[in-house]
Order: sequence, then structure tokens, then C-alpha cells
Amino acid sequence: MSFGRFSRGGKPDSSSFAGLDLLATAVILLDRDLRIKHLNPAAENLLSVSARNVLGQAIGEIFTVGPALKGMIDQTLAESRGFMDQDLVIGRPGQEQQHLNCIVTPVESVEAQLLIELRHTDQQLRLEREAQRVSQAEANRSLIRNLAHEIKNPLGGLRGSAQLLERELDRPELREYTQVIINEADRLQALVDRLLTPNRLPQFSKVNIHEVCERVRTLILAEFPQGIQIERDYDVSLPDLQGDREQLIQAVLNIVRNAAQAAVSVGGVRKITLKTCIARHVVLLKIQHKLALELQVLDDGPGILEEIREKIFFPLVSGREGGSGLGLTLAQTFIQHHGGAIEVDSEPGKTCFRIVLPL
Repeated sequence: MSFGRFSRGGKPDSSSFAGLDLLATAVILLDRDLRIKHLNPAAENLLSVSARNVLGQAIGEIFTVGPALKGMIDQTLAESRGFMDQDLVIGRPGQEQQHLNCIVTPVESVEAQLLIELRHTDQQLRLEREAQRVSQAEANRSLIRNLAHEIKNPLGGLRGSAQLLERELDRPELREYTQVIINEADRLQALVDRLLTPNRLPQFSKVNIHEVCERVRTLILAEFPQGIQIERDYDVSLPDLQGDREQLIQAVLNIVRNAAQAAVSVGGVRKITLKTCIARHVVLLKIQHKLALELQVLDDGPGILEEIREKIFFPLVSGREGGSGLGLTLAQTFIQHHGGAIEVDSEPGKTCFRIVLPL
């Protein structure tokens, strides 16, 4: 593996480690004597340590290096090839130990001999799940676009034929049946239009997330005048983000409406909370961001059925009788257009949708 550019005299130039600093994975560079030459910001955050305080020190003086990691390091140096451990325990003396995925790789440079990549086991699972969702969403969109186009063409002919037939009918009571055909054709046409909506690329401008939330709150309270309370828990210090206002309103509206429909289905007055806060050092679509905006939609409804929880963002999957199963699919598509992600945790009495958008 070739790594970086180095100036004469063995010191790295200013751009040597720039690529590592942009990685979402925690990376530690060691020399042959196992002294720390570099920690990227992700490693500082993961291990709760400042690179400035540990550079030049032996890794064993800073972290608990167990026999597993020591063995991987020795093998890598001896055989000049990488090794991986999926459940390595590492931490700082006196602090709680962490279970991490670890890869040790040899590098070719004057300064460094080893590159150690660390990642939380749960973070690895989350990233894999997010990548799977993105891949699945793209496949779903492609399938839906093709299906929608195939449905759209005969719909016009079906509706037109029903209208012509209605004009030829002598008995007015028979027109009830043609009206059913026409109305159902219109309903399918609206459904197809919704399926094709996500193809519009976002038009970015400055957007205040709280204006988005307030617009959604107004719409939901008008749609559900009884049975729903919407509380706000806003961090008013949040800066504006670059986004498409209409797409963000639609994404948040779909999630909040989904929560409201679930809440009213069990009766009584139910509460939905819109909460905003700052998130630091988050990974979105495999990219590390120092700052991100987090919007939580919390409700005290019945929760999402366990059998559909992992498929809730798939098209045509709905936990509500009569639901189209498109609201959350469209919300996920619009958020992904903004480089963000949606996660959900649900149990009876508490469901939380987390929208995270880069700042």
C-alpha cells in the first residue's frame, strides 16, 4: 500500500494526512517502533483522546494493547500483509474497554509502517444497514419507475373508455359503475404520480429546519383537529442548512402524518414531539461530518409491528389498513437527496424517527 507524500528529511508535508482526516473510519498510524505518528479526527472521537497529546508515544503507553492486537501487529510486520479481527477489545487504562472491529495494514512511507483502522461493532452494523437501505432504495426506485410508466399508459385509455361508455348508457343507474371505473382510474393515476415524484432533483437554498417543522405542525393539526398534541423541543441556535424546502417539508410531513395516523388509531389524546439538536462527528452515506442537524419525531402510539420494522421504508409496505406504503419511502428518498439518513427505533408506546442532515 502506498501512502501519502513526504518531504525531504522524513517529515510529512501539510497534505500527507489530509486524506485520512476525511475518513469516517478511525485510523491510527504507527512507526516500526509502534510510536503513534497520526490519529485522524474519527480516532480522536472514538478513543476520547487528543492527537496532540499522544503523538510520538508508544501505543502501549496510551491504550491497552491485548495479545490479540499485539499478535496482529507482529504478524503484519513480519509478513507484510494485513490482518483483521472483528471483535477486538481496546481502550485507555482506567476507562471502559470497547469492542471494535480492527484491521492492521502495512504501509509504505518514511514516517509510518502500520495503519490501524478501528470501528465500533454496532457502527459497522449500522453502516452496513444504511448501505443496504440505500442500495435497496435505488433498486426500488428503478422498479417503481418502470412499473409506474407501464401502469400510466393503459390508465388513460381505461378512463377514456369508461367516459365514452357512460355517454352511451340509457339507464342512469348504470352510470354508477362507470363512475367507479373513472374514480378508481383517477386514484391510480394519483398514486402513479406520487411514485414518479422523487425523480425531481432538489433545488438547494438556505432552509431553517424550524420553519419546516412549524409548517408541518400547522398542516397536521389542521388534518387531525382532535386527538393529537404536537409539542416542540427546538434548539434555536441551529444554523440554516442547504436544502430543498418543499422536499424537506414533504419528508417531515410524511413521517409526522404516519405518527399521527398510528396514534389516533388507538384512541385518546396522543402526543407527538418534534425535537431538534446538533449531532457531532456523524457518518452519513459513508461520509464523516463534523456537524449535522438531527430532527427527532417521537410519538406515544402503538409502535411499528415487529414483522415490518426492517421493511418500513420499502414501497407498498404499511402497518395501517388502507395505507399506500409510500409515505416513508418518499421521505427516505428526499432525505437521501440531501445526503442525510433516517433511522427508526420503535416499541409499544414509544416510536422515534431520527432524521440526520449534514450541515
